[in-house]
Amino acid sequence: MSHLQLPPLDTIIQGDCIAGMAALPEKCADLIFADPPYNLQLQQALLRPNLTLVDAVDDEWDKFDDLASYDAFTRAWLTECRRVLKDDGTIWVIGSYHNIFRVGAIMMELGYWILNDVIFQKLNPMPNFRGTRFTNATETMIWAKKSQAQKRYTFNYHAMKAMNDDKQMTNVWQIPLCTGAERIKVDGKKAHSTQKPEALLYRVLLASSNPGDLVLDPFFGSGTTGAVAKKLGRHYLGFERDAAYVEVARARIAAIPDAAPDESLLRTPSKRTAPRVAFGALVAADYIVIGATLHSPDGAHSAVVQADGALVLPDGRRGSIHKLAALLLGQANHNGWEYWQVAGADGAMVVIDAIRERYRRDAAR
Repeated sequence: MSHLQLPPLDTIIQGDCIAGMAALPEKCADLIFADPPYNLQLQQALLRPNLTLVDAVDDEWDKFDDLASYDAFTRAWLTECRRVLKDDGTIWVIGSYHNIFRVGAIMMELGYWILNDVIFQKLNPMPNFRGTRFTNATETMIWAKKSQAQKRYTFNYHAMKAMNDDKQMTNVWQIPLCTGAERIKVDGKKAHSTQKPEALLYRVLLASSNPGDLVLDPFFGSGTTGAVAKKLGRHYLGFERDAAYVEVARARIAAIPDAAPDESLLRTPSKRTAPRVAFGALVAADYIVIGATLHSPDGAHSAVVQADGALVLPDGRRGSIHKLAALLLGQANHNGWEYWQVAGADGAMVVIDAIRERYRRDAAR
């Protein structure tokens, strides 16, 4: 497979995604977002109570002979996705109750490991005109890594928390459907029947990719993935069979300014990505002095700082900030940075993690 070459970045390739991905080198995509056909199986025209026709999804690309053919199609494109996904990458697949359970089962059969199901709750759903069922106000996204054994993948937890007013982001995302100016139209009609809102892709890309990453979309449609990728400083590669959709997507993305925001504006500071700092480095640089006494949060325990960065308890037991914090708490392990405190210049207690952050800021100047 070494002879396979990656196409130019930020490209939309017209053609079948299964054949298109087969021509890609393996392990080339950092993130995949897939919005496949839902196989809605509409049997007849959908009418409102006043007998006007509902503009429902009846496109040819959403029609399959039977469930077996849909499953075979799903297995084929998911197999190629897994081949081209990097070993530290993840995939998102969106669907409705018509298909998402079948898709999820096939993903598990192929070796993917599901991290979350995320519910896209539509704030402005289409009503149930016949009054025979609950109004369908949600779609489901499956977020998965390549395998159960995969240890590393991108999750920008702090970015999601900041976006949610400093609260942990839940797996229920309340976002309106495309309306108004965002809904792309050609000759007064919707350009694509299932155009996804940019706010949805904004969260997906912000959560699970980084600036400069390659985001692959096998079902590019009207180009929402590419539009958001360009705005957030990611690269994209899309496959789309319909020439009309390709034209719409290219025009849409071309209208976005080429100059992406400065990368510092696209990244959320995170301790996971911050440079590693050993406690001994703070001692060596006099941010914490040799012989200083550290205290537990409740003041019940203390330890003295040694020249090598180790701590010593009053009973002589010696260890790292993490080892002794775990020992005193009766735990297998514990984050010593958030446990130990030291008296500041004004006598107030300061958690040593705050001193580490000051050291990082000073070192970056």
